[in-house]
Amino acid sequence: MKIVVVGGGSWGTGFSCLLRDRGHDVTLACRDPEQVRAIDETGRNPKYLTNADLSGVRATTVDAAPLADAEVIVLAVPSRAFADVAAALPGKAPVLILTKGLDPATGNRLSTRVEGRSVAVLSGPNMAEEIADGLPTATVIASDDRELAERLQEAINSMVFRIYVNDDLVGVELCAAAKNVIALAAGGVDGLGLGDNAKASLITRGLVEMSRLGEACGAQAETFSGLAGMGDLNVTCYSGYGRNRKAGELIARGATADEAAAQIGQVVEGLTTAPVLRDLSHRVGVELPITEGVCRVLGGESLDGLLASLMGRQPTAE
Repeated sequence: MKIVVVGGGSWGTGFSCLLRDRGHDVTLACRDPEQVRAIDETGRNPKYLTNADLSGVRATTVDAAPLADAEVIVLAVPSRAFADVAAALPGKAPVLILTKGLDPATGNRLSTRVEGRSVAVLSGPNMAEEIADGLPTATVIASDDRELAERLQEAINSMVFRIYVNDDLVGVELCAAAKNVIALAAGGVDGLGLGDNAKASLITRGLVEMSRLGEACGAQAETFSGLAGMGDLNVTCYSGYGRNRKAGELIARGATADEAAAQIGQVVEGLTTAPVLRDLSHRVGVELPITEGVCRVLGGESLDGLLASLMGRQPTAE
């Protein structure tokens, strides 16, 4: 297949390698012309996943990418840029979304910002660094278009990247967005040195929050115990590669959100998603205490105060 991957960050780079290894004709479209030049000259991305071998992947700027001729367009851009990028796509090729977040302008799921073409979402425990190293994982492709999901499954599935299809587009997208916010809190637990019991408790209650929100939005309950839910949440909260977990750890140790993002040097989606997710929960009438707490910390409240407020909540049934 002729596939254009838009977004030259870690996930776009790693996914391009995965597609190339499955024999597809892959173009990686980057915003930075210098990044394009370096990839073409060295076969390496100078900014992200610098050890990944991009031989066989063409690099180009987004403006010069063969989007109109693509059979599939993969979007791996930050959530804050997603709507503008999606709106500017030529042609009618289906879109596969790798971005994990919500649209900051509207609070809606990202797939709703893709118009006039079929859309699918890929999500699961997929750390780009491990995928670029050829390590095995599994993931989910969700779409309202079952034929598209199965076609993408057949085209991408491999011995190191096992794909399941899912028709719960709402649930998979909400999992992808919410897990990053919970990971910020999990990183805060690491930064404060509160231990494994505290972290496991927070992650478990975070999954409850995700499921509660999903139910209110019409998602399927089983999605949250699957790869897009529990699977992605676990790896995001525990992996040393997890940007959101790392950002939470740095904030717990005294950094501001901006300082944490600058030190990490890549997009930390949870920082953008947290207030959007909170506002969504208010609209649908669902209580998300961990998400609310993360937003208060990002607004300047101390993590000690957040801990006290969470632990001091009225005891209830699980």
